Amino acid sequence: MGKPKTLLEGLCGHALSFGADSISVEHKDGADLVFAQIDGAKTRIYRTSGAEAQELRQNLYAAAKRPVRSVVAGNVFLLKVRACESLGEDAFEAGIELAPAPDPSTKPSFTAKQGQYLAFIYHYSKIHRQSPAESDLQRYFRISPPSVNQMIKTLERNGHIRRTPGKARSIELLVDPEYIPKLG
Repeated sequence: MGKPKTLLEGLCGHALSFGADSISVEHKDGADLVFAQIDGAKTRIYRTSGAEAQELRQNLYAAAKRPVRSVVAGNVFLLKVRACESLGEDAFEAGIELAPAPDPSTKPSFTAKQGQYLAFIYHYSKIHRQSPAESDLQRYFRISPPSVNQMIKTLERNGHIRRTPGKARSIELLVDPEYIPKLG
């Protein structure tokens, strides 16, 4: 269903928390150094080596091929990575941009299972005048709490819903009701 947050996403979220709009990663003295960039000034925020550095580089190479969507503090961001050579080692620059809002005039793309979750959220909210809790979704779909949580994260990352961090029952549907399938 959903994917766990990567080291790259965590570092970008950390950089965002104090106002950075990008990070850079450089290899020096056998370690990878991560810098947050704020108004052109670089501040080191992390140092890693070994298996963790290898994981970070895998995240960076994957994001260089295809931007990564990540949710930080209730907002969806695109992480766009560019690799460049630096003294024989690859260095990276990762831009952290607010993802554009989905176009309401076009039909959103989601799987059949995601459509059922969206339909449940829509109908539950209409009947109860509040969003469902994850436990409501768990009971209806008869699945485990981690499965519900991963689906909610996936729907949020894909721009189908929005949540308010730290607030219960805060799921807001961003898909036009005309595109929501029938609840089956």
